[in-house]
Amino acid sequence: MSDWAPKRFWTRTEVTEEPEGYGIALDERKVQTPAKVALILPSRALAEVVAAEWDAQTDKVDPRTMPATRGANAAIDKVRHQHGEVAAMLADYGDSDLLCYRAASPAELVARQAAAWDPMLDWLDAEFSARLRPTVGVMHVAQDKAALERLLSVVQGMSAFELAGFHDLVSISGSLVLGLAATRNVAPIGELWRLSRVDEIWQAEQWGADEDAEATAALKAEAFRDAKRFYDKARPDQDVTAHD
Repeated sequence: MSDWAPKRFWTRTEVTEEPEGYGIALDERKVQTPAKVALILPSRALAEVVAAEWDAQTDKVDPRTMPATRGANAAIDKVRHQHGEVAAMLADYGDSDLLCYRAASPAELVARQAAAWDPMLDWLDAEFSARLRPTVGVMHVAQDKAALERLLSVVQGMSAFELAGFHDLVSISGSLVLGLAATRNVAPIGELWRLSRVDEIWQAEQWGADEDAEATAALKAEAFRDAKRFYDKARPDQDVTAHD
């Protein structure tokens, strides 16, 4: 039974205008979330991405090929009902952010981390008046409480759909700073992903690449890009220019 998947039953996929936003219809049958709630998207741009995912299905529906649909389901069925908890959980990454924990040696890795990560911390401070301090080693060092509260306020201001996309930007990269940088188009999304992998890239250069690790990283990179696209398309103001 583990190979079971719903079969495609529809021939036409379309975006519908609804009082609350935009829906998806499969031969005029409206799509619902797993919780049996109408799948209503906040923007036509996101609705078109979701519709394209449904239209691309062949004989059997494969949710693994539908990241925007999964994100929309999560926004409606989960994040909308736990907005405060999800926002707090993501903001907590700032207290142990990847970019703040540095190597003591070798000197080349120390310099590479500083060159890659210090500008991001400087940007965060300039943008949100929130200075996070780097430390050497892996022992937790608490960050400034006022800075963390300002970052929490930023995350709390996101809509349920934005927060669903932001969740993956932060959790996949391990960095609240990089997640926020992605939402502000500080750098191309591929560059932000590379910044999250400074240590892994260094290790591969020293000891050689591990095929399994590289395959896993490639899947995460794709998911990171999907999350960025979801966040951008979920915003009602589609004037924002996203960097690929």
